[in-house]
Amino acid sequence: MRASLPLTLALTLTLELFAGAVAADATPPLYVPPSQPRLLVVISVDQLSADLFDAYRPQFTAGLQRLSSGALFRNGYQGHATTETCPGHATILTGDHPARNGIIANAWIDQSIGRPDKTIYCAEDEQVAGSTSSRPAVSARHLLVPTLGELMKQRWPASRTVAVAGKDRSAVMLSGQRPDQRWYWTGNSFHTDLVGAPLAAVVAKVNAAAAAGVARARGPLDPTPFCAAKAVPVAVAGGKSVGAGRLARAAGDRAGFEASPELDGDTLALAAGLVDELQLGRRGAPDVLAIGLSATDHVGHAYGTEGEEMCLQLTELDREIGDFLRVLDSRSVDYAVVLTADHGGQDLPERRRLSGVPGATRVNPALDARAIGAPLARQLGVAPPGVLGGRSGDIYLDARLAPATRQRLLGLALQAYRANPQVEAAFSAAELAGTPLAATTPDRWTMVERARAGYFPGRSGDLVVLLKKDVTDIADPAKGSVATHGSPWDYDRRVPILFWRPWFNARTIDRPVDTVDIMPTLAAMIGLPIAQGSIDGRCLAEVQSGCASGGSSPAR
Repeated sequence: MRASLPLTLALTLTLELFAGAVAADATPPLYVPPSQPRLLVVISVDQLSADLFDAYRPQFTAGLQRLSSGALFRNGYQGHATTETCPGHATILTGDHPARNGIIANAWIDQSIGRPDKTIYCAEDEQVAGSTSSRPAVSARHLLVPTLGELMKQRWPASRTVAVAGKDRSAVMLSGQRPDQRWYWTGNSFHTDLVGAPLAAVVAKVNAAAAAGVARARGPLDPTPFCAAKAVPVAVAGGKSVGAGRLARAAGDRAGFEASPELDGDTLALAAGLVDELQLGRRGAPDVLAIGLSATDHVGHAYGTEGEEMCLQLTELDREIGDFLRVLDSRSVDYAVVLTADHGGQDLPERRRLSGVPGATRVNPALDARAIGAPLARQLGVAPPGVLGGRSGDIYLDARLAPATRQRLLGLALQAYRANPQVEAAFSAAELAGTPLAATTPDRWTMVERARAGYFPGRSGDLVVLLKKDVTDIADPAKGSVATHGSPWDYDRRVPILFWRPWFNARTIDRPVDTVDIMPTLAAMIGLPIAQGSIDGRCLAEVQSGCASGGSSPAR
């Protein structure tokens, strides 16, 4: 495989930028690892399902291979049903499910707000003039619980929280309120929503290099034999064909840049630069660096998970993470790493049918909320649409209707959804509110328990609709994405969770755990107490011996 890309080796640029600072200390002090790490590195790979990780694990030779040599939990879970980027990231460093942290989805409907756009983006402050769900004023105001970084600052005021990601919602949900630095890709450059925060010098350098990379055309990547064997074209609607692409793109193609290893390379380059510029892990208090790598999600949506494109992406991701870890090694930073994902993903149904899954199909547009609601509104003699939302997930009833009419409409809507052959289950808000939070391991949760973990009053819908297994919630792939996630099924819920420190013994652990368990485990690593019952997660004894749980969930 080609050894480098024009900018996925931006880590090399970072090494050059800071080489002077490292070389200035000709006799670095002897490195003696203390019992507690000084830098926590939290990496979230967007849409890296456990199925995908298991399939590619034998192919990893660099960073992902190294991280696999620590404590590898094969059966990590994003327990909730709405497996999207925002709620998934919000679980990782809060230790809480959406039912407690308030981040139920990437977006929800609030019919009470005084703007025409009633959709609320998960990482926006809709009170800022001019903010819309599509062009939001980025903010963490909707995250209702503290992140690990916030709790660290309460105990150690000098502790630093830094987040770098390919998406704003990833960076926001990993860092929460008032981080020291928060940067995310906006399609043109890395941007921050923090007002008054000092501008890190490395940001301008990485942004300039990234802009130059986007402006250049990129030729096809050279696949390994393993990747070349996956190059089988699959036809989808609108004349599209995916599966045998090598991620070449024209100059100025920002979408192509994002759906490629280049975006992750630049994200890691910026993270490495901030480690040096802010001296993370080399001061008195422990620090946390959260990194959201988004390209795998873009590739999964654009091409699916089983073709040559994803193979090239994961091969390069492995190498890039290895480069980044070597940067940390060269700085003699005592660091610990955890790597996980915000959700999994499912391949496009056209290829799944060719692979022997006859039930794989696309959602019927007739399941659109307005298509469901219009005839019901007419039946009740009220103005359409009556029902608001998408084809699954949170569905809302028109708030302008009288309470008695809304109740009748709710019954009719539940009946209509439950009768649809593509719907697995539909629950009313009252049913979810009356369901206790699950007390078993997440692999055993029922459908109503999965939906309950994502239910938050005032944000969640009047009803929640869950599609059947193997139904992809994209009706027309000609208009954009060919594959997606967001379902309550394990191909979207199950993710890898890897903990690594230099002296960890390699251990693969099959018992099911939850991404909310990451936060209390990291807290135990650095000696940060978590109040009993204050979070949903539980410390993982396989990682931190003798750790005391701060979670409220029963022992699993």
